[in-house]
Amino acid sequence: MSNEKKAASAAETSAQAKAKAIEEAAANLMKSAAGAAAKPAESASAALQGLAAAADQTAETAKKSAKDAVQEAKAASKNIASAADDLLDFDDDDPLSATSVSKKSLVIFFLIDTSRSMVGKKIGELNTVMEELIPEIRRVGEADTDVKVAVLTFGTQVRWMYTEPILIEDFEWSRLRADGVTNMGEAFRELSARMSRNSFLNSPSLSFAPVIFLMTDGYPSDDYKEALEELKQNSWYKYGLKAALGIGSEANDEMLEEFTGSKDTVVHAYSGGQLAQMIKIIAVTSAQIGSKSMTLSDDVNHELNEEEVRAAKQKLLGQQIQDSMTNLGDADAISLDTGW
Repeated sequence: MSNEKKAASAAETSAQAKAKAIEEAAANLMKSAAGAAAKPAESASAALQGLAAAADQTAETAKKSAKDAVQEAKAASKNIASAADDLLDFDDDDPLSATSVSKKSLVIFFLIDTSRSMVGKKIGELNTVMEELIPEIRRVGEADTDVKVAVLTFGTQVRWMYTEPILIEDFEWSRLRADGVTNMGEAFRELSARMSRNSFLNSPSLSFAPVIFLMTDGYPSDDYKEALEELKQNSWYKYGLKAALGIGSEANDEMLEEFTGSKDTVVHAYSGGQLAQMIKIIAVTSAQIGSKSMTLSDDVNHELNEEEVRAAKQKLLGQQIQDSMTNLGDADAISLDTGW
């Protein structure tokens, strides 16, 4: 082989080697490029999977939080409802407790004997006096006091004049008729049943202790003592202002004092004129004292408890009634026992 051919063959072999090297380098470069391209894709896929997992966890957390919020809202609503019930359903063992409201409430209970012995002028005079009394009671109390009236009559049957206490501004007297025996014990039981936050004393406002005014011309026909002892267990009765009016000489002072707990709050009317004056004096004075808030400390700054406030009001009522009786003239000369 000539030198030229050898040179040409060597050049070809060298060129082929270079081409192969270039081809292998290109292949390696493409492989590297493909690998480099795959890694970002894998990273992106992993990132997307991470985001999806985080979104699922966030959704689950939000769902749980929403469920917890609903439960908390229900619990809060229940607490609010319970608090509202507490405002409207006072513990009858603490009748003078109250909420922060602008209006106060006072209920005046009239217990009136309508037995047969009241027939005639007695019941007629009483009806007339009560009709005249209502406008006077309307002037009792202040702008922040709701005065209500409840009338319970007792003869053979015990009846309420209205099914609930009526605001004095809306109250209209219904004239009474007399008949039957004197079931006073039954009246005491009925009064006790109605003097409750679940019945006649259900005002949501602050309540003054009630005024309870008993009027009778004789002695009970039934066994009143047991019923009176039951009534005395009623906290509203215990804290209430109590007064009694005996009509004529047949009314029993001992029984009336048992009812009021104080001799000074028991009086007698022996004539029609006295009956009219005494009913007005007792009713108006009781309402005035009952609708006033008393100072809760005495002269030496001793804080008064509810029992002491009740006793102070009852004592003041007795004093004012007795003072009024001292100044009361004989409105007419005809005795109840001879003229009625």
